[in-house]
Amino acid sequence: MAKNEDTPQSPAAPDLSDIETMGYEEAREELVRTVAQLEAGGTALEESLALWERGEALANRCEHWLDGARERLEAARSRREETDESGG
Repeated sequence: MAKNEDTPQSPAAPDLSDIETMGYEEAREELVRTVAQLEAGGTALEESLALWERGEALANRCEHWLDGARERLEAARSRREETDESGG
């Protein structure tokens, strides 16, 4: 089926590769700015969609960092409990 030239193209997904290297604080600060920008409104639909996608990626990055921190805390607690139980 031929593509209708009057049909708008879907916007290209934004490049989110820089988020993979962000630390927690950096990702969180940018997420806060992104949410504020979305809440302020006044952006075109395509820009709003790109901001939303970036916000989702930033939130996932923050969650990844928090999951890692939670695992480290649980491991430290387990080691402490093992030490306490062995009398050391």
